Amino acid sequence: MRKLFGTDGIRGVANIHPMTIEIATQVGRAMAFIIKNDTKRHRIVIGKDTRRSCYMLENALAAGICSMGVDVLLVGPLPTPGISFITTSMRADAGVVISASHNPFQDNGIKLFASDGFKLPDDVELDIEELIFTQKMDALRPVAEEVGKAARIEDAKGRYIVFQKNSFPKEYTLDGFKIVLDCANGATYSVAPHVFEELGAEVTTLAAEPNGENINLDCGALHPQKMALKVREVGADIGLAFDGDGDRLIVCDENGEIVDGDHIMAICAQDLMKRRKLKKKTLVTTVMSNMGLEVTMERMGGQMVRTAVGDRYVVECMRKEGYSFGGEQSGHLVFLDHNTTGDGILAGLQLLAVMRKHNKSISELAKVMESFPQVLKNVETSTRIPIDSIPGFPETVERLEQDLGKTGRILVRPSGTEPVIRVMVEGQDKAEINVMADELCDLVRKADRS
Repeated sequence: MRKLFGTDGIRGVANIHPMTIEIATQVGRAMAFIIKNDTKRHRIVIGKDTRRSCYMLENALAAGICSMGVDVLLVGPLPTPGISFITTSMRADAGVVISASHNPFQDNGIKLFASDGFKLPDDVELDIEELIFTQKMDALRPVAEEVGKAARIEDAKGRYIVFQKNSFPKEYTLDGFKIVLDCANGATYSVAPHVFEELGAEVTTLAAEPNGENINLDCGALHPQKMALKVREVGADIGLAFDGDGDRLIVCDENGEIVDGDHIMAICAQDLMKRRKLKKKTLVTTVMSNMGLEVTMERMGGQMVRTAVGDRYVVECMRKEGYSFGGEQSGHLVFLDHNTTGDGILAGLQLLAVMRKHNKSISELAKVMESFPQVLKNVETSTRIPIDSIPGFPETVERLEQDLGKTGRILVRPSGTEPVIRVMVEGQDKAEINVMADELCDLVRKADRS
């Protein structure tokens, strides 16, 4: 059983177990222990988003790493994919991101990257847990010149901005584009506007004044409504909304209509297919993606492979099978030819490149896919509830699935980061699937009260 790690690192309310400085220090020590050998001086990159609690956790992680004789490279606020990029470009031995992604500011988290820029696999995370909850590291106390030290990479943002601009086709610019950026008062606030402006776009920026408490607050990828209003107000061509740590993208078209990750994947997959750049003609996504995306891929002569929820599982499948593009409906989009993890800014640039190349609006391009009606509801619970233990739940799901037949599906899963049960129902009749979702949610609430 996992004690600390969920589907995307460690996450929880800052200053309450497991997101305490004590655990952070031990995570730092365990990471240093795993990467260290006697061949060289080792280094670990630490980056963060804009939450107030990042300061205390950053210092705790750095202290733990240095106490094991490994050096620390501090980059300050930078998107999660930026930490991945800096880790590889600096030839560091590992990277750490302090962020709770789309969660509210009182939460925080720790995500870990290997030297190749990919998230640590499950077995290494379990090794870290074992080191933390045993006494294997207690006697290891480097002294004198063997103690680690910390230094700050002052030009990390500039490096990441150049990397992003280099991902955009060199034969194009963004001259003439009007773009609204919603930075979620998070890690993209000081880099995203520069990227798009330096490529020639006229940029209107929202939610780029973080104060430690306003990250994701009524803004960003989870709350794109203000972005959509601003797009209509200023007559922009597109709106791009990132989440708190910048690994997710949600778009709105020139009319202010929201374009989710499934439609973005359909647009980019079609372009990659035409350029013969979609390896094995395969798009990798999760069980949450709409059935309409699957139909679209088949119509284009490709296929779609589904994984468990979580961009790490999408990436693991892509690496194992040799695929090049994948993502999630929620806006994690992974272009493995460019970066090792979901990257909201990079995804926005690839989408804009398609618009420029074909001289089409985002609303025109989004017509490539027609979504099946889908209802997604979240039920907050007082504790984590095993779905199979809910009285009558499996039988109800089986009955509803029989009613849907081959024209719909049901997916119920616990969140990997918070005590929430997510209920998704897909089918041809919006009213019918809404009633089905409510029936399942009521069973969860009843079990939580009992």
